[in-house]
Amino acid sequence: SQKVPTTYTWPQWKVPLVRKRRTVPLSSPSFSAHPQPELSGTCGIECQRRLPSPSLEDLEQFLSYETVYENGTRTFTSISVQGLNEMTAWSRNASSSSRHKREVYGTDTRFTIADKQFSTKYPFSTSVKVSTGCSGVLVSPKHVLTAAHCIHDGKDYLDGVQKLRVGILKEKSRRGKGGRERGGRRKGRRRKGDTAQDDGQEKEENGGKGRGKGKSRKNRNRRSVESEKPSFRWTRVKKTQVPKGWFKGVSGGLAADYDYAVLELKKSSKVKHMDLGVISSVKKLPAGRIHFSGFDDDRPGNLVYRFCSVSEESNDLLYQYCDAKPGSSGSGVYIRLKEPGKKKWKRKIIGVFSGHQWVDVNGDGTQQDYNVAVRITPLKYAQICNWVHGDSGACQVA
Repeated sequence: SQKVPTTYTWPQWKVPLVRKRRTVPLSSPSFSAHPQPELSGTCGIECQRRLPSPSLEDLEQFLSYETVYENGTRTFTSISVQGLNEMTAWSRNASSSSRHKREVYGTDTRFTIADKQFSTKYPFSTSVKVSTGCSGVLVSPKHVLTAAHCIHDGKDYLDGVQKLRVGILKEKSRRGKGGRERGGRRKGRRRKGDTAQDDGQEKEENGGKGRGKGKSRKNRNRRSVESEKPSFRWTRVKKTQVPKGWFKGVSGGLAADYDYAVLELKKSSKVKHMDLGVISSVKKLPAGRIHFSGFDDDRPGNLVYRFCSVSEESNDLLYQYCDAKPGSSGSGVYIRLKEPGKKKWKRKIIGVFSGHQWVDVNGDGTQQDYNVAVRITPLKYAQICNWVHGDSGACQVA
């Protein structure tokens, strides 16, 4: 068998430990903020290059977090970081100057995954809809990773967070239209496709984009095709966790690096989730390509998949060429590499899509628009692991 180059293999990182130090109660939020279709004034990659590197004390402050519970109560948890010196390999990445503008670049290369045969199967099935108007991704049976700005505008929690819900794709209606509908459902339930999908991403995901694979069966009319579209199973959120670094006045120009949050569901999902991964440079990968799926506002009710290359990266942020519209913010950005010592390919989430943003380029008020994603670093990996498992020691190697 042919040896797989190390550049095609998931690297293994020793992850720092993030420990809870102290948790104190806070007053209940007012839940008065309103969603913003796109962020502006963000200190992005260029702007952040002029900032000093945060100290350990700074990082501990930025990674401390608030938790909001479904009954409206709120706590603040301070944390400590151990093993930061293990991260010396996580060095500054060289960045290129190639850039494009706007949320859709020329020809729209987004693909609607309208057929439940694809949208309710892995990896598309890991994408969820957040009731504040964003997307998210399942990172455990009970946890969703999304963008912080989908929950909190930096000053207060959004109106609606007190009754936050997550929609997980499901197949529509058990009341069928004869044998055709039932046959479609039987096909939708098959699980054996998971292995095939892991072995052939392009086949499955490009099959989904073409929209022809599932519909080529006997030229169904429009109404029958509509019956194939998935609907959502909505689940209440038990608690929401947002890093303090996202809040106004805490991390200064580094706030964009902390645009992520984790939602814990009241009920576990039966849908397969996607693991987190850490990669030092996406641009240096052989394909250098990222993927994500979300619920773009201009295609209501449909899951939208896209893949693209990365134009620029720093330790914490990615600029990329993926076409996107509001509603896709919070989607999990993933890549696919070989597992160490195994033949199997595995997708892992390496970032959270923040969305289309107006970025402060020179620190003088000059703004440029980019599609921005927040990268999963070893420290963020440890923090999210702490939220999901209650102990970052459970994930010492990413």
